[in-house]
Amino acid sequence: MLKQLEWKNLFRGMLMGITELVPGVSSGTLAFILGIYDRLIDSISGFFSKNWRKHLTFLIPLGLGMVISLVAFSRIMKFLLVNHEQPTHFLFLGLIIGILPLLYRESDMGNSFKVKHYTLMFIAIIPVILLELLREPEAATIVEISNLSTFGYLFLSGWLASMAMLLPGISGSLVLVILGMYTTATTALSELNFPIIVSIGLGVIVGFILSSKIIKFLLYTFPKATFAVIIGLVIGSTYAVFPGLSNSLITNVISVITFLIGLIVVQTIGKTNKGM
Repeated sequence: MLKQLEWKNLFRGMLMGITELVPGVSSGTLAFILGIYDRLIDSISGFFSKNWRKHLTFLIPLGLGMVISLVAFSRIMKFLLVNHEQPTHFLFLGLIIGILPLLYRESDMGNSFKVKHYTLMFIAIIPVILLELLREPEAATIVEISNLSTFGYLFLSGWLASMAMLLPGISGSLVLVILGMYTTATTALSELNFPIIVSIGLGVIVGFILSSKIIKFLLYTFPKATFAVIIGLVIGSTYAVFPGLSNSLITNVISVITFLIGLIVVQTIGKTNKGM
């Protein structure tokens, strides 16, 4: 079994895990950049099929990589967002904008999109912007599960966040921010608070399985419409990630550099995966 595992997915999972630590950036976006989005959806959706062993060889290293990143980089990402918020957000802004040409080519948007597809794309932009506008101050950090309702809310938060994680453009961490659970989740990860991690994690697993089946159905049944929605979500997420500009020229220059790095990284990875 160990020899059959696709260990190259360990690194891919680590990259996806890092993005989920930043509100506004989706691991689904990174999965698309890495060229594994379709297979990710197929593998999660087929987890309970007769070919479950084949899917596990893909999913185990990917999931392990995400867990490693979430635990190892939660403090680092928290430090960067607190002390270097603008350059960090501009790096991820570059990653997000860099995916748009890839989506354009993959969907054959220039040749196949009609008015209805552009309408769907525009409509899809709206909920991402609304999610950002609806941000509320974080609720008190939950450090222990005192009753069933606390577990239920943690579980539901994980469920909703996981549904967002699979869609390029909507961030699971942004959903956690909206629900007031972002600090609770990142604190639990950095301090290895397993009861909190397991409660949220169970919701994530259930959400992954159910939402993957829906996304798979839409991709196979309405591919152009689904791509239109995904492109809209990605465009909308730029609003969620854009931190604005500071009064510091040095900070703005560094932000431009990190933005360009993000663009270059996406294009490089995209070309690499195209040739594989």
